[in-house]
Amino acid sequence: MQLLDTLSATFVDAFGETPVLIKSPGRVNLIGEHTDYNMGFVLPAAIDKAIYMAVGPRTDRQLHFMAADLNSTYKSSLDTLTHAAKGWANYLLGVVDEVTKITPLTTGLNVVFGGTIPIGAGLSSSAALENAVVFALNHLYNLGMERVSMVKLSQRAENNFVGAKVGIMDMFASMMGRAGHVIQLDCRSLDYTYAPLKMDGIRIVLCDSRVKHSLVTSEYNTRRAECEAGVAMLQAVYGDRIQSLRDVTIDMLNQHVRDQEPLLYRRCAYVVLENGRLLDGVADLQRGDVAAFGQRMYGSHEGLSKWYEVSCPELDILEDIARNHPGVLGARMMGGGFGGCTINLVREDALADFEKTIREQYRAKTGKDTLIYSCVIEDGTHVL
Repeated sequence: MQLLDTLSATFVDAFGETPVLIKSPGRVNLIGEHTDYNMGFVLPAAIDKAIYMAVGPRTDRQLHFMAADLNSTYKSSLDTLTHAAKGWANYLLGVVDEVTKITPLTTGLNVVFGGTIPIGAGLSSSAALENAVVFALNHLYNLGMERVSMVKLSQRAENNFVGAKVGIMDMFASMMGRAGHVIQLDCRSLDYTYAPLKMDGIRIVLCDSRVKHSLVTSEYNTRRAECEAGVAMLQAVYGDRIQSLRDVTIDMLNQHVRDQEPLLYRRCAYVVLENGRLLDGVADLQRGDVAAFGQRMYGSHEGLSKWYEVSCPELDILEDIARNHPGVLGARMMGGGFGGCTINLVREDALADFEKTIREQYRAKTGKDTLIYSCVIEDGTHVL
């Protein structure tokens, strides 16, 4: 792979040593959106778009980072772990900072990294980068950390140092991925199981709306508050039985929320139904029924668009074009919403026609071009 050769050569030129090479993948989420912060279930998988890192220990306490794709360098020290003006460096520094809270590092780190994850497409390049750093430190310094511990550390790095209050799904999927499988993750307990994804003759295809709406942060916070308000209404009736929407049924919502607070009802009902769709979808995959799973993806998109209201016209157009293509088994918006990608299950023999149709019809209906990425499910973060 040319990128690996380039990263290795750059590392040798800069530091005069042969690096350890690490691959840390991006992720998709097949179903289960906005369920993570409601203590529900998600169904992500690691993909073949990844961060690649050449890394090695130093003999002093310096930290030398090189972002090959950006042609940018950053130098610091274990003794001065402060925020960098270069935003990308904070993802690395945050991980180093969290590791030093657990165990003192006696020597620094040399890093050269690049990647194949499209930036801004919602495939979690930041989580992949954080995982690569903690995996490298664990490997080089024999820290003895288990994978789930490294996942939690990556999340703390982004929460505490970068300052983004993200959930755990992105890091978990990138680190824990398994080729040919999706991860059924319980966001309350962090219990997880692998479900087989028998994708013979079917590809996961992402269509990028090329829309980046500024609404996503404010509306995300609003949705969280609406869900919490719905939970509070039910706690007034059921007490401690209700800790989150995970504990709620549609009957409870019908009885105590629907007529009193119609907006809160729609928000909470979407989450409750989405958890059910996910669990039923896992059963579909266990049976090898990808077509049935695809129908649940359409249901997920309708819920996100009409009930949770986090879609946008462009995402709805992409989903509608896919739904009406005979080679597509399922499609929905993926991620926080108001832009980003749709995720589609497409028959390989229809792939070329699907891409042509999406490009032509999306251009005709929106005046925009879409970017299309075909993905393969692969293993999580590992040494090459």
